Amino acid sequence: MLCWCGLRPSWTLETGSSLSPSLAAIPMTVHNLYLFDRNGVCLHYSEWHRKKQAGIPKEEEYKLMYGMLFSIRSFVSKMSPLDMKDGFLSFQTSRYKLHYYETPTGIKVVMNTDLGVGPIRDVLHHIYSALYVELVVKNPLCPMGQTVQSELFRSRLDSYVRSLPFFSARAG
Repeated sequence: MLCWCGLRPSWTLETGSSLSPSLAAIPMTVHNLYLFDRNGVCLHYSEWHRKKQAGIPKEEEYKLMYGMLFSIRSFVSKMSPLDMKDGFLSFQTSRYKLHYYETPTGIKVVMNTDLGVGPIRDVLHHIYSALYVELVVKNPLCPMGQTVQSELFRSRLDSYVRSLPFFSARAG
């Protein structure tokens, strides 16, 4: 785990070599989720308990998020003293934790949660393989490389996220 202390807000970057401690006393929830293609196009965005909006248009927010992910990936791959097969998995600030999963085809699944949520690589993989691939990629009515329009995908994603043990309906 890489840690830059002294920056405000302080943040840590999880790279797969260690796990963050769980903060069980903190009520946990999911704030939002992004799904990007290999070119940085935001294919899907959902939010649940996002307390603060960015104050910019969503398209601009998507570009900033993708740019940050691109920069962090590049930084981690160049600066890591170890060969990292998984790349970076998450980073956290003093307020939230960003979880990251990238597929071999370049699809990126990003979920922002509360700090107490531990590693969720399996959750992000499930969103990709069981929801995105099954309901979007295999659906001939869903054009690839464009925003997901499938209501079935949206509703199943929402149901799945709300069923997660760290999703709290009372957060907010």
